[in-house]
Amino acid sequence: MRPILMKGHERPLTFLKYNRDGDLLFSCAKDHTPTVWFADNGERLGTYKGHNGAVWCCDVSSQFFLHFSLWFADSMICLVELRLKVRFKAVQLTTREFEWIQLICVRFSVLVVIIGLEVLFLLGDSARLITGSADQTAKLWNVQTGTQLFTFNFDSPARSVDFSVGDKLAVITTDPFMELPSAIHVKRIARDPSEQTGESVLTIKGPQGRINRAVWGPLNQTLISAGEDAVVRIWDAEASTRLAFTGKLLKESDKETSHSKAISSLSKSADGSHFLTGSLDKSAKLWDIRTLTLIKTYVTERPVNAVAISPLLDHVVIGGGQDASSVTTTDRRAGKFEAKFFHKILQEEIGGVKGHFGPINALQFNPDGRSFSSGGEDGYVRLHHFDPDYFNIKM
Repeated sequence: MRPILMKGHERPLTFLKYNRDGDLLFSCAKDHTPTVWFADNGERLGTYKGHNGAVWCCDVSSQFFLHFSLWFADSMICLVELRLKVRFKAVQLTTREFEWIQLICVRFSVLVVIIGLEVLFLLGDSARLITGSADQTAKLWNVQTGTQLFTFNFDSPARSVDFSVGDKLAVITTDPFMELPSAIHVKRIARDPSEQTGESVLTIKGPQGRINRAVWGPLNQTLISAGEDAVVRIWDAEASTRLAFTGKLLKESDKETSHSKAISSLSKSADGSHFLTGSLDKSAKLWDIRTLTLIKTYVTERPVNAVAISPLLDHVVIGGGQDASSVTTTDRRAGKFEAKFFHKILQEEIGGVKGHFGPINALQFNPDGRSFSSGGEDGYVRLHHFDPDYFNIKM
């Protein structure tokens, strides 16, 4: 498995993110400039310039919106919006698909007879990128053009960002700064950038220490956060009314099962049923996303900075290494800078991938599960396409 080395950052990597189709890879680093690459060959497509500090995290939109114009027998025109999770082409629909649309109309008490349908336009996947930075801002970008669409301003550095399912909301965490505590902010994302506002629909004052990661739970009903206090928390993010969100703490991990040191990373599974946390206590833990039950624990001999769950096989990958301040005093073998693979169920180590000359700060599987990428303190992104032997590993 020969990696593709991608050198586009001048400072250490902080985060990696694939788009839903797995054809684009977005990277964040301390050099202020998020970058987008072709995920197949590592070719750099462009950069997003505008931040004035280290960029800690990013996320990319992942939904399609198909707009149809429907003609009815009474000469009225109805506009129906369908949210889809698969890629469609603008083609003539079949009679059965016409009937399916008709059932939707009936479900909403619109009693009509369809006599024609025309696809108006398609707004595709990966349309928007959101980034969080140490310059106390989070920015929305047009992925294709690199244009800044909006800037969310805060009074402290923005550490983590995550789009909700449907991309209508985004959660942003901010660090403790001066006398301000850490916080979780939920922003509403407007379809039209000209209508975007910076107002938060929910603000949760966080616990002591930094919140390193916050993501959406199932059906956007909860938020899962983890950070320096080594506790995983589940917050209520469901609206009690159409306008108000509760933000109530629902669950938190207990001291017996939780990490003993700061949680540095958090990654959800492809189906959203469980998630993996990595900690400086040299372990990674697998949790049930609804009940916060500890499922598995993976123990390593190095502090864990990054984790990821394979969407294809029962594998997890864990990366890290000794603290960056000590890197120059040892070689890469002593620093333990490999990405380690574990069997998700059996908790046994499968193997490792070496290459970085510093701690690994970011890991991501491609959504197809046939490749993964890593980003390190050395400023390189390493793109690995798995050999056929990887898929035939027997435990």
